[in-house]
Amino acid sequence: MSTAEETRRDEPRVRHKTFSYGTALEWTSGRSGVVRAEGRPELSVSSPPEFRGEAGRWTPEEMLVGAIDLCTMTTFAAFSQRLKLPIVAYSSEAEGLLEFVDDGYQFTRIVLRPRISIADAEAEPRTRQAIHDAHAACLLSRPVRAAVVIEPRIQVTGAAV
Repeated sequence: MSTAEETRRDEPRVRHKTFSYGTALEWTSGRSGVVRAEGRPELSVSSPPEFRGEAGRWTPEEMLVGAIDLCTMTTFAAFSQRLKLPIVAYSSEAEGLLEFVDDGYQFTRIVLRPRISIADAEAEPRTRQAIHDAHAACLLSRPVRAAVVIEPRIQVTGAAV
């Protein structure tokens, strides 16, 4: 056995936690329903109107785009806290492009447009790197076949939160 193999064998293994998330869905009528998760408000959901769903309800398409946007924001928040970045504000818009490809619809592109305000101009390069790292680390973007693109705008505004 080589020294490298002995060293690897003697190193403690990192044990990662496993998490489980559950929802319950109940059909109400047509192409609509209610989705629930324990301890949270229920959401009225439907197919989008262009697929004969009810207007004014959350759609799976909006929830997917929103989930990726939210995942990027929460990952960025964790990174910025760890790096002690002087974040003043964060807001974002996201857009998903659903196209007919081969023999079915699929998202081909999801664009995230976060707007990040920081208190100190010297933090801009680290903030820019943190948002790109958060985008790459977002666990909801990874399994999506669409290109998930981030177009951040960072501005210096003053005092941090």
